[in-house]
Amino acid sequence: MAAPSRRPLRIGIQLPEVERQVRWPEVMAMARAAEECGFDSVWLGDHLLYRGDGRPERGPWEAWTTLSALAASTERLVLGPLVACAAFHPPGVIAKMAATIGDISGGRFVLGLGAGWNAPEFSAFGLPQDHRVSRFEDSFAIVRGLLRGERVTLDGTYWQADDAVLVPAPAAPVPLMIGSNGPRMLSIALPHADAWNTWYDGYGNTAEGFASLNTRISEAAVAAGRVPAEITRSACAFVLVDPSSDEREIKPEAPPITGTPAQIAARLRELHDAGADEVVLVVSPITEASIRALGEAVAAV
Repeated sequence: MAAPSRRPLRIGIQLPEVERQVRWPEVMAMARAAEECGFDSVWLGDHLLYRGDGRPERGPWEAWTTLSALAASTERLVLGPLVACAAFHPPGVIAKMAATIGDISGGRFVLGLGAGWNAPEFSAFGLPQDHRVSRFEDSFAIVRGLLRGERVTLDGTYWQADDAVLVPAPAAPVPLMIGSNGPRMLSIALPHADAWNTWYDGYGNTAEGFASLNTRISEAAVAAGRVPAEITRSACAFVLVDPSSDEREIKPEAPPITGTPAQIAARLRELHDAGADEVVLVVSPITEASIRALGEAVAAV
């Protein structure tokens, strides 16, 4: 197993996406409960539509708008998309939105980025889905330059910028997190990313699986010219709070973490020992009651 992380463990939670329809008052209540219960961060998935899998059409609220509202409604929590799809918006607009939420939140915003994967939403909303990684590469170059305070000119294959600049400038750099385990995506992002995140199916939802994947990420960081310890490691973890719940939107691809608060806390500490600096809980059922019930586990980590 990998050497223990040298950073204190942070615990985040993903707020509802399409588990059921959740209106803004409940979203705000859950975020405030997370803040009260000692969580360090809250995250939102960035999707437009799910269809074609034999279930009714489902879709979440728009992530960036919701994050802006959460930035104004919370005081301490770190906020971010888990992760934003770079293909949904022009890169200069992504940078502008990130800088704006960074300012509203007082520097509590982390920009998680990925290339996207859900083909039906690309088709439904008229978004190009070919050459996703190459499109990400152009987009990422523009986004990271703007958020680092640079004037950006790029004549890319898929995205262009002509002396673009963020005015007003961000008060502080917005941290960048890459959400991918793909070798080419890692080679593009790791030279510049502050953090890396994986979904729980990428490592089997176990400490042993995370340690193995984390070693590969460290090797990719070295290949990208980085000191591995510079890159914060973030792991999503599937947690089943109530096995009797009829919430079935989350289809776990790996055995869940479950049990008493002490048992859940022990599993989270194992992930920390395996190299995770942050664990983002993907919870079933995702309710305010679940968040408050997990507060005891968070306190015990």
